[in-house]
Amino acid sequence: MENGISREEHDEFVRRMEDEHKRTNHRLEALEEGLRQIQDLTASVERLALSVESMAKSQSRQETRLEKLEGRDGEMWRKVSGYVITAIIGIIVGYVFKLIGM
Repeated sequence: MENGISREEHDEFVRRMEDEHKRTNHRLEALEEGLRQIQDLTASVERLALSVESMAKSQSRQETRLEKLEGRDGEMWRKVSGYVITAIIGIIVGYVFKLIGM
């Protein structure tokens, strides 16, 4: 066997190849686990985005309702203020007419 390799060399080569396959398989498993985690994270981010979008729409509706309620209270306050001012002016005019004798 002058041109060939010895049995020991062949066995050593086989052992090294098996070790390399084990390392490669371990790296592949780690990469697959990382990929799975990234996919899970992507799905979580998608659900979070949908939740935030839904929450933003809800907040927009609540903001609109709040503006209407605040406007209604402001409108009522303006009406009450107008009635009070009208009453005060009426009392003053009535008092002035009384003093004049009308």
